[in-house]
Formats: sequence, C-alpha cells, structure tokens
Amino acid sequence: MITYPKSYSIPPGLDDSSKYRILQKAEFALTAPIPHITDAVCPRSPGTIHDYCSNGDYWWPDPDSADGLPYIRRDGESNPGNFNKHRMILRRMRTCAVNLAYAYVMTREERFAQRSVLILKEFFLDEATNMNPNLSYAQAIPGICTGRGIGIIDTIHLADIPFVIQALCDSPAMTDFIYQGLKKWFSRYLGWMLTDENGIEEMNTDNNHSVCFFMQAAVFSLFTDNEMIAGFCREHFKNVLLKQMNTDGSFPRELARTKPYNYSIFIVDNLVTICHVLSTPEDVLWNYEDSEGRSIRKAIDFLFPYVIDKSRWPYSQDIAHFDAFPARTSFLLFAGCRLGIPELIRLYESLPFESEDEEARRNAAIRQPLLWM
Repeated sequence: MITYPKSYSIPPGLDDSSKYRILQKAEFALTAPIPHITDAVCPRSPGTIHDYCSNGDYWWPDPDSADGLPYIRRDGESNPGNFNKHRMILRRMRTCAVNLAYAYVMTREERFAQRSVLILKEFFLDEATNMNPNLSYAQAIPGICTGRGIGIIDTIHLADIPFVIQALCDSPAMTDFIYQGLKKWFSRYLGWMLTDENGIEEMNTDNNHSVCFFMQAAVFSLFTDNEMIAGFCREHFKNVLLKQMNTDGSFPRELARTKPYNYSIFIVDNLVTICHVLSTPEDVLWNYEDSEGRSIRKAIDFLFPYVIDKSRWPYSQDIAHFDAFPARTSFLLFAGCRLGIPELIRLYESLPFESEDEEARRNAAIRQPLLWM
C-alpha cells in the first residue's frame, strides 16, 4: 500500500480559484462520456480493440517513398497525423478520475466518488470496454515495427490512478471487488513491464525513458504491495538512474536533444517523483548522494536558476514549445516542500492552473500532486 511521507511541510493548499476550477471540471466529468480504450481502433495495429496502440511522435512519412513507408525520424517534431487517440483517451480518463476524486476529497459528496469509481471500473475492469494490461503496440513506427519499449512512456499518466483509488477508498462506491480488481490490473501491468521484451528494453535505456519506467514501477509496486520491486526501484535509482547525471547536476543525454530545456525539466520531474514515493524513514532518497556527488539535490540545484528565470538558460532553445515551459509541474511542489525551497513552491503557485500547450500537458505525469501528499 502507498504511504504518504510525513516529513513534508504541506503548503496551505488550493486557493479559491483553483478549487473552483477543479469543481467545475468535476461537474463536467459527471456527465461527460466515459472514456474507453475501445472507443477508437488503430487501423495498423495487430492487437485487439482492447490493446493500447500509438505511433512514435517524431516519425513522419518518407517523402521519397510512394506509400510513405518506412517512416523517417525528425527529432523534436511531432507528427499530427500519427495515431494518437488511445493516448488522448487514457489521459482524458485519468484527468476525469482525478478531478472527480479531488472534488470528493474537498466536498465528501458521493456523486463525485461514484462517477470516478465508475470511470475506473469501465476503463480497467469491464469486459466490453477494458484496456488490456500491456503496451505491446505502443509507439509503433509504420513500415518498421508494430510496437517498441519506448512506448511505455505513454502510461506515465497512469501513475495518478493509485492515488485516485486511495482517495476513494472510504467511499461506499469503491467496493472491495472493484478495489481488488484494480489492484490486480496494476499488478498484471507491472508484471508485463518487468518481464516483456519491450519492458526490459525500456528499463535498460540510459535517458529519461528508464526514469519514467521506474517512476511507474515504483508507484505500481507500492500500490500492489510488491515491496521486492519497490526495493529494486530504490536500488536502481541510486546505482543506475543517477549515473545519467553529470556531476554538476545536468543530464547530458537530455541536453543533446532538440528540446533540451523541456527534457531537462522532464527527467528531473520524474526523478523527484521517485524520491517522493520511495523514500522511507530508513532510506531517504532525497538525502542520497553517490560516491561522485550525484544526488537529486544536485539536479534541483542545476535546474533551479533556469526554472526561476528561463532567460538565463545557457543552452540551445527548444526546437518547439519553448515558450510553454516552465509549466505547473509536480516536482516544483514536491521538491519545494521536501528540500525547503520556497521559491519553487511560489513558482508552482504562480504558473497557470493548467497549461494550454499540448506538449506541456503531455509531459506532466501528475495532474493533482496534492492528492499525492
């Protein structure tokens, strides 16, 4: 079971405007159609209607090929013609469930809990509409492959769901049958991640993809009471993931991308989430430092001047969406509270409640970090 860290200095909470926005969105989710993975069919996928499918973002038809195949890569340039419907459905499901759960926490009105539980039940459990617990066909490249390990990054938004479930546990709507069913789904998905060829490939990458893999594995292992995998994630954070960092706190693989600012924030955001959920009184990852001085604090210290004042960014500007960052991202709140950096909390509170930019929304794994606290 996920436990909440006790050493945080929690900020006062949502202001009236933010509370109003969440309640507005929760009211909308009460009557909006419930998203199902079966609502859209990927035309090229060999999977069933229950299998998640997506295309790689930066892959485009080859202009020199009669049928456009095989696709060619243009790093940092998202192809709007790629199949993206399952990703949007999954995110919409997560967002509706989160907003309803948060509205329930604020108001204790059962109608919000009932709708949130129904969304989870239909998306994960109901035979006619559920999503299979695998990502075998994620980030496929037309003409090259039907799925890749890199696609596991598509489910970073599912990390919110265990906290939604926990927030709903005291509602009569969250029956033991539904709770155990959801727990089983995430246990099966975690098992697939850890044993499938695609999962193993993603786990062993040396950039933000492995960090996102372990962020998800950390949350899912805690939710499913799999302490062995949680321990594996802790050790991997200390002995492998931190080695992606230079000793100055930067991440060279991310700085080498065509969107170095975006990716630098992205990798730190997910590393901070790992620290947040996996730290225990006996093993405080926030305080861990390896033999060469790498630590999450070092990463925060490197990034800090540039999220506070982006004009100081000394590297290349991102090829696209540079103006969309920094956005309101959970690491600002988690690290600001845990490491005692009030400027990060103030920045979080000053940024728009929700970014209008699709890239910023896609890259924020956590919709409502206060549910995690």
